[in-house]
Amino acid sequence: MSARPETAEQPAVVVAGDALVDLTPLRTADGAAALQPRPGGSCLNVAVGLGRLGVPTALLARLSDDHFGDLLRAHLAASGTRLTHVLPTSDPTTLAAVHLREDGSATYSFHAGDAADRGLRPEHLAALPDGGALPPDTALHLGSLGLLLEPLASTLDGLLRREAGRRLVSLDPNVRPGLVTDRAAYIRRFAEWVALADVVKASDEDLAWLHPGESYEAVADRWLASGAGLVLITFGAQGAWAVGRHADVHVPAPAVDVVDTVGAGDAFTAGVLAHLHRTGRLSREGVDSLEAGELSRLLSYAVEIAADTCTRAGAQPPYRRDGVPSPT
Repeated sequence: MSARPETAEQPAVVVAGDALVDLTPLRTADGAAALQPRPGGSCLNVAVGLGRLGVPTALLARLSDDHFGDLLRAHLAASGTRLTHVLPTSDPTTLAAVHLREDGSATYSFHAGDAADRGLRPEHLAALPDGGALPPDTALHLGSLGLLLEPLASTLDGLLRREAGRRLVSLDPNVRPGLVTDRAAYIRRFAEWVALADVVKASDEDLAWLHPGESYEAVADRWLASGAGLVLITFGAQGAWAVGRHADVHVPAPAVDVVDTVGAGDAFTAGVLAHLHRTGRLSREGVDSLEAGELSRLLSYAVEIAADTCTRAGAQPPYRRDGVPSPT
């Protein structure tokens, strides 16, 4: 299958959802504890990762006109991510306080009341290019806080239901249990989303919370049976596993010096979508036809992108010019 040509007229991927600032711990010169603001949010991280890998990508989100919103806009622009689907607002930027464990893995506490990204409503979509209609060959990715925080969650629910079947849809729960107020309702809604998606990525921690006691193979089989064409499960330092219509593959994670794991899962997702784009498979049919060798190359590329991200503080995925191998 030939690679899809890049065009300036339309994005290959639109990423819709959260865009926030991570407050990352550090020490001042005199040893005092401090917090450094860094661009973050799962969906923003995926959009940035795709932009840095050379994939024409737009972020669909509301961004504040406050100082933190300016930081996010500059970060997106510097990464080559398009701002055509960014909606301005005076609502404050969501903040996430990052807590790092000894192994560099991260947990978060969120400050998102009446914040910019969570305030996305259906009527805001009308202000987007073409009234919010996505180009025919553009893929859609969503997930994380977008599945949780209202009214954003209901807006994305409507967008997903409108676009499912028309284009490739990618979904990553990136579960934040501390924000889930009704676990049963969340799991019911997520199951509906999985049935509408073509690519579903989850971490082993996501699965442990969503379906405790079940094997990842059993969960993936159920997701495939419900409609997904490709399921990817990440295991941190133990690598990743993927299963499609014709094969399943596991690849180990490269050994790297880990600074922290912030944004690693999002970088993995960006790697998956970038590989599909470069190999001409960023479509429902392209995903459904993946054979074992192609699936192995896709997974190896995504794991390498994620591991590279772990060598830098914060969600800083690599640029294609940084020596990252081509996905082809």
